[in-house]
Amino acid sequence: MSIDEGYGPTWDSDDEYDNFIRKMNPPSIIIDNDSLADATIVKVGSANEYGILLEVIQVLMDLNLVISKAYITSDGGWFMDVFNVTDKEGMKLKDKAAIAEIEGYIRKSLGADSRYMPAKRRSVGVAASTDHNVIELTGSDRPGLLSEVSAVLASLKCNVVSAEIWTHNTRVAAVMRVSDEDTMLAVTDTVRLEMIKERLSYLLRGNNLARGAAMADASGTSATHTERRLHQMMLSDGDTEEFHGHVPAQPQKPNVTVRNWKDKDYSVVTIRCKDRPKLLFDTVCTLTDLRYVVYHANIDANNNQAYQEFYVRHVNGSPMNTEAERLRVIQCLESAIERRVSEGVKLELCSNDKVGLLSEVTRIFRENSLTVTRAEVSTKGRTAVNTFYVRSSAGEAVDQKTIDSIREAIGHNIQVKGHPEAAPQKKESPTWFLFANLFRPRSLPSLGLFVR
Repeated sequence: MSIDEGYGPTWDSDDEYDNFIRKMNPPSIIIDNDSLADATIVKVGSANEYGILLEVIQVLMDLNLVISKAYITSDGGWFMDVFNVTDKEGMKLKDKAAIAEIEGYIRKSLGADSRYMPAKRRSVGVAASTDHNVIELTGSDRPGLLSEVSAVLASLKCNVVSAEIWTHNTRVAAVMRVSDEDTMLAVTDTVRLEMIKERLSYLLRGNNLARGAAMADASGTSATHTERRLHQMMLSDGDTEEFHGHVPAQPQKPNVTVRNWKDKDYSVVTIRCKDRPKLLFDTVCTLTDLRYVVYHANIDANNNQAYQEFYVRHVNGSPMNTEAERLRVIQCLESAIERRVSEGVKLELCSNDKVGLLSEVTRIFRENSLTVTRAEVSTKGRTAVNTFYVRSSAGEAVDQKTIDSIREAIGHNIQVKGHPEAAPQKKESPTWFLFANLFRPRSLPSLGLFVR
């Protein structure tokens, strides 16, 4: 900031001005634990700015809170959001110390000193910038691809610190954080980095020689929340496009509609679908990345069904004026909802971490004809805590014999959630601790790698 005599302060950047506005209008956080018997009410008010709703929802998601209802209003220069939240078990918050900690965390996350740098603050397994490299992969999914990627990284003496992998509509996207096997720090040698890029690019390209790899720009993606980044990667890679090959049927396809409210110049986006964790984040993330501003919203989840209604305009102030624009929004929201729908049996693996663990586990999956549809890989201290959703490579249900074979081969304490075929019908088995996600077939791969 500088002072221009007679004109007051001038701002060197938009970020500097935004920080000034935040300091002048600090967020208002009210947590009401008395009004409702089955949920805690979180009220958040602050100076309004583009993307602030996504920021608030992301903070609540990162605190492992489940949003059951929400009321959003943000006309003018101030927004007020009201959320009914529970913990992961569906219970209202009871621990007063935890509630105070949550309030402080929200306030700090939305304050002027925090310009929404979620990936640096709270992504899975995040370390200091010198501790890892970030590799971004997008392309055609196929059975065994994750195993191949993991084997290549292991052969290049790269240890997988954390990874998140999604598949949808025959596409795959992954954000992987790796370190040098010997130093456990980021790889800095440019020749070695180029070799990692070339090997993975060749692997991902497969039979499609027309498409190569691209180097990711660290300045453009390092500050982006991992799950938002995965949405962006899959969207840009074309997972919303209709595919006419075999894709496992969705149990309940989302119902997304768009209509214009001409009197108020809003487009009204309505979503009805099966409820699940992080659903609101996924839909608001998509609207934000499509450059729409949510002015009002009504969110409700009841009996495992979700209802979301958004009153939006494009950042240029106009509603959706063409049928093509409305159709694109519908397709993008449907894909965003479906990407996190988990197909197959959930396996979780908790074990002592070691170099090459991901490669070993995914090789065993491949040898047992399993493909991974989604995965989270994380390292906490010296412990690897990983979750995989797997199904048969042929698209069939996973049988109990296969699960037993994997248990015997891995030799770790594995738990299963879901019902393998021919398994005794238990109401809900415990969880496994595992990690990994495979890919399905289609066309084009791309690779990004950067040091941060």
